[in-house]
Amino acid sequence: MQKTIERIAGDSEGTVYEFPVLRFDGTDKAAASAYLQAALHAGELPGVVAIDALMPMLARAEAEGRIKGPITIVPWANPIGRAQYHFGEHQGRFHLGTRTNFNRGFPLLAAPDIKLLPDTTFGGADQRLKARLVQLSLGHDIVLDLHCDDEGLAYLYIHTSLWPAMADCAAAMGADAVVLWSEDTDGTFEGASIMPYQNVPASIARFDRRVVTTVEYRGILDVDGALAASDAEGLYRLLVARGVIQDPSVARPGNFGGAVIPLENIDMMPSPRAGAILYDVKPGDRVEKGARLATIVHAPGEMGGRTEVLAPQSGLILTRRSRRIIRAGEDLLKLAGDRKSADARSGTLED
Repeated sequence: MQKTIERIAGDSEGTVYEFPVLRFDGTDKAAASAYLQAALHAGELPGVVAIDALMPMLARAEAEGRIKGPITIVPWANPIGRAQYHFGEHQGRFHLGTRTNFNRGFPLLAAPDIKLLPDTTFGGADQRLKARLVQLSLGHDIVLDLHCDDEGLAYLYIHTSLWPAMADCAAAMGADAVVLWSEDTDGTFEGASIMPYQNVPASIARFDRRVVTTVEYRGILDVDGALAASDAEGLYRLLVARGVIQDPSVARPGNFGGAVIPLENIDMMPSPRAGAILYDVKPGDRVEKGARLATIVHAPGEMGGRTEVLAPQSGLILTRRSRRIIRAGEDLLKLAGDRKSADARSGTLED
């Protein structure tokens, strides 16, 4: 394994951000290559500890000559967000200088060519970081962006062009659900990793071997040794299944048995009032139309001080908010409905 340090110039003199890049060389030029990154939203750590648990498995495979395709790993993809604290609270989702989500504003290239990357000389540090992450990942057959939700199931965002070809990957990783999307107008990292291949010759796109996904590893508090080990095993199974690593002891993934949900079916359920949330459901619950999902206590102790939130359609509870205080209009949960949502949103939601 080789380790290098990437440096991103800050927005003032004397400020530089650094992050490590770990690489394993492959022994077979025809084998698929893989890129893994974690903590683009810097406070989302399940992917970080999963990579930590994966590394001894990769080191052993390397020592035994079983790594066929090159692997690039960025365990801490966002040194800017990692350093952001406000009044003692970590703020790793948005760049405090621009208020931009760290998983938005990535360059959506017309083709997989790093020469098409924008010049960020006069941009901000966050723009330079995003351009560099795209440059590091571009050209890999497998690109995994490891995130987590507030509280939720383990699920994947997958572009429709890669489904059902990626069903083996979802099965290998033990995902509970897959959310399918087709359009990215916001510039997510996943969009930047799949869009360059949409209008190029099939010999370059290679959709038969391409894997691109945002991995949502349950909730933000699910930073646990046993879960990390399980997630690492899932990552390893995927790499074996797609030929990056050779390991005859690992069985081929079975059929994916989780839910497959079009993005348009997701109801985000905004809160009608500000107050305290009393949930009636948890991730993984199946609900029917009209079922009570939560109660908002907005005027405690007063007559009429509670407002119920009911399911607009039948479906699966995918995630819910981890904080129990909410403002009016903030989203309470993700309901993966059986039908198209009445207020379907474009993009990849809150990845």
